[in-house]
Amino acid sequence: MTARALPTISAFTELLKPITWFPPMWAFACGVVASGADLRAHWPLALLGILLAGPMVCATSQAVNDWFDREVDAINEPHRPIPSGRMPGRWGLYVAVLWTLLSLVVAAGLGTWGFAAAALGLTLAWAYSMPPVRLKQNGWWGNLACGLSYEGLAWVTGAAVMAGGALPEARSLVLALLYSLGAHGIMTLNDFKAIEGDSQMGIRSLPVQLGARRAALTACWVMALPQVMVIVLLSLWQAPVAAASVALLLAGQFVLMRRFVAQPVQQALFYSGFGVPLFVSGMMVSAFALRGLAA
Repeated sequence: MTARALPTISAFTELLKPITWFPPMWAFACGVVASGADLRAHWPLALLGILLAGPMVCATSQAVNDWFDREVDAINEPHRPIPSGRMPGRWGLYVAVLWTLLSLVVAAGLGTWGFAAAALGLTLAWAYSMPPVRLKQNGWWGNLACGLSYEGLAWVTGAAVMAGGALPEARSLVLALLYSLGAHGIMTLNDFKAIEGDSQMGIRSLPVQLGARRAALTACWVMALPQVMVIVLLSLWQAPVAAASVALLLAGQFVLMRRFVAQPVQQALFYSGFGVPLFVSGMMVSAFALRGLAA
């Protein structure tokens, strides 16, 4: 039986991980809403930005990560396209490079700000995974880079593109930063399934550094505290309904966090599926609050 020379369509799709595209697409949409711009007049730019945030830049980051993580994945998840051989040879790298270039082409349609933001996001994607920088070697720095790119950068880009390239207002920037910091904890959730391989390969994720329970507690605090700050700020900005809504969403997360902390390794996927949607719902509530304040 001869080795496969070309990847299959299913392997190509799996490498780009469509399920991971939602967070940056959602964050970009939050920025669009927070901008207060007339969506009817700018919907082509909004759609192009959502395409760039998810199927292009985020997909690129997944391909880059899988290529440089192929030895780790051979231990943790050998069924993935590259370690399983379904993405043969150096095709994983070729896809990562091609998708980087295509992302920059698409970004050019969003003007100077959109192109610069995409270039920064792509730089972070490569720096996260590629030696010698490889930010993911330390969970503190790697997760911060992901949170800033997936949430903050996408939010700010959406707001800036809708504003014709102008810097978003201070309140929008503050919320983007707070939700980026909270996303640091979300990124930690992905590390519980890879503790064995990360330990063997010297990747100091938070579960490796702190142990599973302490890492789970840290992730919960990192997710919760920025949301508390959001609630306080929305109250100060005279948006009590939005503040109360985010508070209710956070209360729901606290209930789910108890189950997660009790069994971090077993329940990380559960919390990703049920707790994270409450977190990102608060993002959109906050974005609509800013839109209302700008009206």
